[in-house]
Amino acid sequence: MGKTFLPNNSATSTWIWYPGDFEIWLSNKMQVRRTEREAVFPPLWKYYSPDPLVTFQTEVDIPEQDEVKIYSEGTFQLLVDGIQIYGLPKSITIPAGKHKISFKVYNQEVLPAIYVEGKYVKSNANWIVTNEDKLWIDETGKAQQSGTPWIPVGSWSFNSPKDKPSEFRLATKPWNAKKIEKIGDGKLIDFGKETFGYIKINGLKGKGNLALYYGESREEALDSEKCETLDYIHFDGNQPKEYTHNKSKAFRYVQVQADATLEYDSISMLHEYLPLEYRGEFKSSDDLLNDIWDVSAYTMHLTSREFFIDGIKRDRWIWSGDAYQSYLMNYYLFFDSPSVERTLIALRGKDPVTAHVNTIMDYSLYWFMGIYDYYLYTGDTSFIKTFYPRMKTLMEFCLGRRNKNGFLEPLEGDWVFIDWADGLAKTGEVSFEQMLLVRSLEAIAVSADIAGENEDQKQYQKLADDLKEKLFDVFWDKEAQVMKHQYIDGDVQDTVTKYANMFGIFFDYFDEVQKQSVKNKVLLNDNIQKITTPYMRFFELEALCALGEQEFVLDEIRDYWGGMLKLGATSFWELYNPSDKGEEHLAMYGRPYGKSLCHAWGASPIYLFGKYYFGVKPISAGYKTYEVKPNLGGLQWIEGKVPTPNGSVDIYCSTKEIKVKSSEGVGILIFKSTTKPLTNSGSITALGEGKYEMKIEPNKGYQITYKAL
Repeated sequence: MGKTFLPNNSATSTWIWYPGDFEIWLSNKMQVRRTEREAVFPPLWKYYSPDPLVTFQTEVDIPEQDEVKIYSEGTFQLLVDGIQIYGLPKSITIPAGKHKISFKVYNQEVLPAIYVEGKYVKSNANWIVTNEDKLWIDETGKAQQSGTPWIPVGSWSFNSPKDKPSEFRLATKPWNAKKIEKIGDGKLIDFGKETFGYIKINGLKGKGNLALYYGESREEALDSEKCETLDYIHFDGNQPKEYTHNKSKAFRYVQVQADATLEYDSISMLHEYLPLEYRGEFKSSDDLLNDIWDVSAYTMHLTSREFFIDGIKRDRWIWSGDAYQSYLMNYYLFFDSPSVERTLIALRGKDPVTAHVNTIMDYSLYWFMGIYDYYLYTGDTSFIKTFYPRMKTLMEFCLGRRNKNGFLEPLEGDWVFIDWADGLAKTGEVSFEQMLLVRSLEAIAVSADIAGENEDQKQYQKLADDLKEKLFDVFWDKEAQVMKHQYIDGDVQDTVTKYANMFGIFFDYFDEVQKQSVKNKVLLNDNIQKITTPYMRFFELEALCALGEQEFVLDEIRDYWGGMLKLGATSFWELYNPSDKGEEHLAMYGRPYGKSLCHAWGASPIYLFGKYYFGVKPISAGYKTYEVKPNLGGLQWIEGKVPTPNGSVDIYCSTKEIKVKSSEGVGILIFKSTTKPLTNSGSITALGEGKYEMKIEPNKGYQITYKAL
């Protein structure tokens, strides 16, 4: 069974390590599990490793003698007040008074970590750590230190000495088959919907070989020659009667073929998952949209594992572009900050930087944008203060990839992704990449300010302002009032795509005239290359929502995501093309079952419904101030919850009534009414042209009667 997740409390002992090392170690361990037909398929980018030797330190002032127990992942050297304690003691006695305690821990196999537990002396977030301990013993026999950089330790929720970081496992629960069908000499097991975990064989006896052919679809599981994942298992007769396979897979169906010398009673599974609370809720007058939200939430949960990953069947890797969307969806479903932190850290790795994140130019930039949003939604500054040096070195790498014009242009080894679009031009200077760089510079400028690096803040903000001005000078067509796509050898190409145009809308880089022009000439123009992946549909629909096109977007959601449901989807896919037929829906990458039928970026309605229909978004960091701007989009009513760092915004909105209650921060409710609205509490301010606003105080319920436009 998996561990219990508890918040880390400084009053409680917890396992501690060098910040980022656990995440790097765990991501390596997780991502190398990808297989294709039993062949290992590790990630294609650089691997980083934890530091094998780190030093932990704390200073205490205790009122009485303390008996302190010591647990370690690795061998260690212990110093108390600069004096070495010999051996590897399992406990020590610390006298009353002030003391400096230091552990130098070595572990080459897993990350070095310690757990210290006394009445007063406890390992927790108050300790500091270094991976560059310039400690030496002077002529008196006492330890001396010089020029060693110390930073706060890393920790998560390992709050028991038995709960070692190196033994981390996700939680599991039993899951029985929904249907069993005889297939030739074998069986086809249907678990009812997409899932992830370990096949369990019950009542197993005998010896021989057993084959498992997994499928997200029935067709894939039945195609033993071409299914993406499979397992061949040999049993020697000494196996346990209740056998659980040690390799986890994604599937709905499993074809089981066993030698006649093997017998078993039944096939079940252990569903593997990250225990997360569904803090966001959504219901509406449209049952189809309710189903879409439910399946989106399930898709999001399946892909929220040790980290936010892309798809659970094929890659099982951490991709920065995919993760960026998962962060945003997470803020409206789980609001699990540790998952965001772990993913950001794993993606970044360590210095020196030798390539873009995932080798993809735009994915380095999404990494910075993820930090920008993390601070806005959570208000957490400690993460930024700890990891700002790694932000800076990655940004300097990105800036070093600019050409003589000051624009990003792919150099050798750089992969420009943007989107899976046939014939999409990606050479030369692409406006989309420059726009992401502007946003990334804005993000690191905010981070530099938080980290107390004032000169960095000024420098990065100036670079952002200058690049933004140049972006518009070069790529904005003043006559056509659209952003052009590409600049090659001094010439702007006569190509218009949706990418930079739609990002400029929700980045708020366009004025109102520009926004309307982009909406009509680009986003709603059928002659512009269509976006077919859920990945970029995420941003396309966000841009339209930001322009007030909620009713249009709901029709798109009903058609696109509803189309997948009509085809029997139990989780949302990597790609959906309505014109495909039959097994064409399963194919991708030149393989008949290459498409992932459970992919994180398919869950975007969670984010859209929360931010643009409930209309809830933070205005200042950590929801100290926020906005509630409900938009029915043609629905009769919507209701639900949007999670905040320490509570939620509860909202109900119909054509006649709005109810709002929040547990923290100060909000502004903005709405439109054809009649003068009334409220049970607070005061409503008229803004003109049927627009109104009112202040929302925490822990107060507001009920407004109005008539929706």
